Amino acid sequence: MTTPYWVQDAIFYQIFPDRFANGDPDNDPPNVQPWGSPPSLHGFQGGDLRGIIRRFDYLLDLGINAVYLNPIFSSPSTHRYNTTDYYQIDPKLGTLADFKALLDLAHRNNVRIVLDGVFNHCGRGFFAFADLLENEQESAYKDWFHVRQFPLEAYGPGEATNFSGWWNHKSLPKFNTDNPLVRQYILDVARYWVEQGIDGWRLDVPHEIADDEFWEEFRHVVKAANRDAYILGEIWTAEPRWADETHFDGLMNYPVRDALLRLLYAGTLDMPHFIEKIEGLLTTYPRENVYAMYVPLGSHDTERLFSKVEGSTDKAKLAFLFQMAYPGAPAVYYGDEIGLQGGKDPECRAAFPWDKREWNIDLQHWVRTLISLRKQSPALRRGEYKRLFMDHNNGHFAFARI
Repeated sequence: MTTPYWVQDAIFYQIFPDRFANGDPDNDPPNVQPWGSPPSLHGFQGGDLRGIIRRFDYLLDLGINAVYLNPIFSSPSTHRYNTTDYYQIDPKLGTLADFKALLDLAHRNNVRIVLDGVFNHCGRGFFAFADLLENEQESAYKDWFHVRQFPLEAYGPGEATNFSGWWNHKSLPKFNTDNPLVRQYILDVARYWVEQGIDGWRLDVPHEIADDEFWEEFRHVVKAANRDAYILGEIWTAEPRWADETHFDGLMNYPVRDALLRLLYAGTLDMPHFIEKIEGLLTTYPRENVYAMYVPLGSHDTERLFSKVEGSTDKAKLAFLFQMAYPGAPAVYYGDEIGLQGGKDPECRAAFPWDKREWNIDLQHWVRTLISLRKQSPALRRGEYKRLFMDHNNGHFAFARI
């Protein structure tokens, strides 16, 4: 196998760090919002690494054994996809010692930690871009980015026109990964955090760094540091080129989510076409990559599951039931298991309500039971998929894991 042995047994829990739990008020920014405030693009609510540590018993009780953290490196934003220092934990989240404590706690409980790797673009405060803004044509880092003309006009309203930004955002200057110095910087960062003990990388928009040679080198560097490290690509469509022994172990299997929710809530996909879709995805990739796929029902980039099914506990239960029985590593987006609601970004990034009176207890118990069953049954994690029954007239469908 070229994929990590543990991924097909993994049940992931995705955490957006600022909104999960506040364990250390001392590192809150001065303008921190009250916990539970309506989520916004700019409002910090104080979630941090110590908060995850303090609530780790909740994760263990739920039954998860892997955590995917949205970006945790220095950044001026709540989402932290505009990194300013890839070697420093954001002080608003804690310290390197806090992160090491989280890693130690996780590993002592057989839980893996996967970090978000944002290597297509950085923030305006990143040292190379800051130097470029200051020195313009004379900057030693002018070839680290895609500059069209000076001055760069990196602030103020409007899109980036004088340089390339992700989706033309001025706050997200795009790296020039054709530059060997940039490539080496990214590879060094990737190696450093694996050597610190992380269990893998989730890679943000890797298709926009569409250089096969780079990703093959990235894979070599990561696997050399830890042969069992997981490399997960954020690819939203079914593209077999990205899941193999020279690219990524698995992809974020959004096509499964899309098919399932179209069937359950929108009525835009009938049962025969749903089956065709979800079974076709099982043959799109090599078997070991199929079982290393990350299978989400929601994420920081999507409308919340419970909102998507219009508050139907039964439909949410059915979605989780399918997810926990389908090949790949199921992933719970924090709060989806208690029926947290929200539209697209930023509404899907609300603070976790720790008052149990605000939970959908029925749904939470259901998810915990499904996770327990999946962990008890090797067939549900590693077994072959087999269709058992389909009723075209009534839309009934059954499958087995053997």
